[in-house]
Amino acid sequence: MSLLATQVAGLTFRNPVVLASGTAGFGMEIEDVVDLDAVGAIATKAVSVAPRPGNPALRVSEFAGGMINAIGLANPGLDAVVRDYLPWLPRHHPGTRVFVNVVGNSIDDFATVVGAIDGMPGIDAFELNVSCPNVKAGGLEFGADQQALAALVSAARTKTSRPIFVKLSPTLGAAITETARVAVDSGATGLTLVNTMPGLVIDTHRRKPKISFGSGGLSGPAVLPIGLLATWRVSRALPGVPLIGLGGVSTGDDAIQYLLAGASLVGVGTAALRDPRAPERIARQMAAWAAREGVRDLTTIIGTLEWPT
Repeated sequence: MSLLATQVAGLTFRNPVVLASGTAGFGMEIEDVVDLDAVGAIATKAVSVAPRPGNPALRVSEFAGGMINAIGLANPGLDAVVRDYLPWLPRHHPGTRVFVNVVGNSIDDFATVVGAIDGMPGIDAFELNVSCPNVKAGGLEFGADQQALAALVSAARTKTSRPIFVKLSPTLGAAITETARVAVDSGATGLTLVNTMPGLVIDTHRRKPKISFGSGGLSGPAVLPIGLLATWRVSRALPGVPLIGLGGVSTGDDAIQYLLAGASLVGVGTAALRDPRAPERIARQMAAWAAREGVRDLTTIIGTLEWPT
């Protein structure tokens, strides 16, 4: 599997597969069902300053194209995460890189979480979830407000020298390239593309939404083309900036598509919830594709998509 090894943002990964935030907990929760030594990295569950109970059940509902969820960023809060959760993965699986996903209601929240975690051993990078509402700005998402985004990333950067990846929403459309540029210019090392799409699934018998919150985040196979387009757009606009391609990956071929579009790493989320062996299977399929195509180093195909003229 050495042909899958890659270096991104100064870090070495055994392969490009990253378990997406919110689908793998902090690693310990899934150790019995997912081979944590078969993936390149884990993006942890979101961490906020204060504990979050999340939304009431039902939080998740499947449909033909994937699933819809409204978890509510439930997590035990910064103090408990630092004490009880983050030390586990580096201790038990030191070869698996750790991205800490960070959320907050204000710019100060993001900076506080990053600053508190930065000194911990075994933490490799941060992933800022800027799809959170900025409470002080009337609920507008940080990622939809370029001025607020710049301030948020800059504040986080003052707290760490480690890589920072900013996770952007697909609802930005073509404007995602300019938002990505603002994030990088403000101190982001790289970008995660993309977060879930807003959506609604209805129970026709009850005539109510299938999940308790009403609407939720759409993920799974239906999101693949959206994530690929965002990745390609940003890779063209910001060549050389490390990207984590995320959305709809369930096979090795899906992952290879993200590399061709310009991603250096590939997130796997919903597929692993449905089949805990999917991440290691995807890595094997990527290696098999490379062998069939005569590719000895997968990094050589990154961003080589040939666009129609």
